[in-house]
Amino acid sequence: MQPFVPSDQNLREFSLRAVLIGLVMAVILGSANAYLGLKAGMTIAATYPAAVIGMALIKLMKGTILEENMARTVGSIGESVAAGAIFTLPAFVISGLWPKFFTAGHYVTSSLIMFTGGVLGIMFVALLRRVMVEDAELPYPESVAAAEIHKAGARGGSGTTFLFGAMGIGAVVQALVQIQIFATTWEHFVRFNANIIKLGAKWKAQVSGGLLLSSPAISPAYMGVGYIIGPKLGALNFAGGVVAWGLMVPIISYFLAPSIMPADASNAEWAALFGRVWRDIVRPIAIGGMLVSACFTLFRMRKSLGAGLSRSVSDVKKAASGDHVVDRVNKDLPFTWVLGGIFFAAAVTFVITSQIFAVSYLVSLVTALVVIILGFFFAAISGYLVGIMGSSNNPISGLTLTALVVTALVMVLLGVKGREGVAAVLGVAAVVCVSAAVAGEMLQDLKAGHLLGGTPWRMEIGDILGVALTAAVLFLPLMILHEGDIKKSASERIASLEAQQVQMVTAPDGQTYTLEQVKALAPDQKKAVLALDAGFGGKNISAPQAGLMAQLSSGIVERKMAWPLIIVGMIMGLGFILMQIKSPMLVCVGMYLPLETTFAIFLGGLIKGAVDMLAAKRNLNEAQKVRVENNGVLLAAGLIAGEALVGILFALLSFLEVKYTLVKDPGLFFISLVILAGIAVYLIRVPLANAGEADEPAPPSANF
Repeated sequence: MQPFVPSDQNLREFSLRAVLIGLVMAVILGSANAYLGLKAGMTIAATYPAAVIGMALIKLMKGTILEENMARTVGSIGESVAAGAIFTLPAFVISGLWPKFFTAGHYVTSSLIMFTGGVLGIMFVALLRRVMVEDAELPYPESVAAAEIHKAGARGGSGTTFLFGAMGIGAVVQALVQIQIFATTWEHFVRFNANIIKLGAKWKAQVSGGLLLSSPAISPAYMGVGYIIGPKLGALNFAGGVVAWGLMVPIISYFLAPSIMPADASNAEWAALFGRVWRDIVRPIAIGGMLVSACFTLFRMRKSLGAGLSRSVSDVKKAASGDHVVDRVNKDLPFTWVLGGIFFAAAVTFVITSQIFAVSYLVSLVTALVVIILGFFFAAISGYLVGIMGSSNNPISGLTLTALVVTALVMVLLGVKGREGVAAVLGVAAVVCVSAAVAGEMLQDLKAGHLLGGTPWRMEIGDILGVALTAAVLFLPLMILHEGDIKKSASERIASLEAQQVQMVTAPDGQTYTLEQVKALAPDQKKAVLALDAGFGGKNISAPQAGLMAQLSSGIVERKMAWPLIIVGMIMGLGFILMQIKSPMLVCVGMYLPLETTFAIFLGGLIKGAVDMLAAKRNLNEAQKVRVENNGVLLAAGLIAGEALVGILFALLSFLEVKYTLVKDPGLFFISLVILAGIAVYLIRVPLANAGEADEPAPPSANF
């Protein structure tokens, strides 16, 4: 296929402005995806919004289409680094390895892990690129859509109005939520009484029980996620929340209540019991379900995985032989550079495990080899799956889980135990996770560049720069989100204690503190002393995949896994599979997330379903339906990005302990419902109103 810009035509490409725009987008889109992934357990592909933003800015500067391609390539790589980071780095905190998240040592360790994984993924892609991007069996749906965005821009089309307009709406709504001028949540405990008969006894006891009802979160980002994944997957995710909060939590609480709850317990005490049951019992069950679901996802893809593995060795031989004509559009990084990059990744892994995680040199050498072997195969698999389904459907968490289990078993065989072994397992899994995520995203961008006529080695250099900057910066928004959430929760708890005239608090370890002493503690210490459900693994920053990684690594290496609950969850996951549920992983993730999160995602899915129904009712042709689809995805992506950026801004204010709430006890939850309805109308009317004329040619679908 002839590229849009032929190989013999040299347009400006690797320019300072294109690279700088890409680097800024890499940090922004990476931070936005980190926010979304930590809170909702999902990320979105950044190729599409990066293409629209890069195209808009480069066109203003009278740049070339290849500069737009370069900006998109560099800008989208931050999302893949973020995806790898959020699935693993919070696990160091959740597992207790890092009692304090923000230290200079942890920053260096995290940045090295992200950069090493990114470089490893780029080097393996440089080996595999030509064979994989020219494979006729790999359609690369998102790559084709991204390339068509740039081509449409060259012909005068643009989707920037939809993207930036939605970003503004998402930002404004999130700002209103943060300053709390109206109530953003509604929770009500519905009590009921029932007679319970103790087995083996004759007496009956009157016991209270109930249901904890909750409103959807006032979140444009969650609704945008629901819109993108659609009504069926959104319903599956919400079904997990319904199973957790409508079935498991009430039943478990009902039988626990006689032994731990006073007869005159208030609704607030019952709600607190429900929260503890969900955190301590239901979440581990959900982790067992996620474990089986991840394995099942990989099993369903066994043919694709096998094809990727069987081709990978032969692809390297073809790439290394140099037995082909190298013109501009087919020139990758030199083979010696690639080997040097792989050796660099192995050396850094050795240093991290031996010097930072303090395992023996022999174990460090083995872990370095494991990283290279798993990194290569998973990079090939990730690229192959992206070529078939797009990066949004790439099962990175499943690949990471496989890497973690393999590494943990290797550690056990080598006799490694304790915190050092757990840290080494998580470190290897993190490097492999970032490598696979970067490889998939990069192959997607290289395919788009191949269609447009971009130069591969320049795009690969640009991605190295993007990975380097994102690895250096991304720890900061993670720290801000984690500590900002803790500080906000601690401030609210301390204010409540002061209102009750409480002077002393007792920490879970039995030590007592005055409120003034608590205020002076570091955020992670405040979380421990006040027993806050905040930060990584808490209510607002659930980090479900990282929680899974923490449980598995600690359970296998230190033999501390809550096996009864995990096994129950595994059996439950098997039941979901036998019922032929389309995505058991989504159901289990829904059990792990707060109900208000899954509820809002479900609403977004319902809105997407309404758009599809109205499009069919209006008898729109295929071209119009594709435009409705693309416009809706742009709006959803804009809502996500707008909320995420403002959410990080307010997390920074909380981190700096800046007071920004306007009302101490806001009311008027009705306003929240009006906002939700307004977002729904916006997501329905705008795409349908811009369906275009029936005789306009159809662009390719850019659905994630």
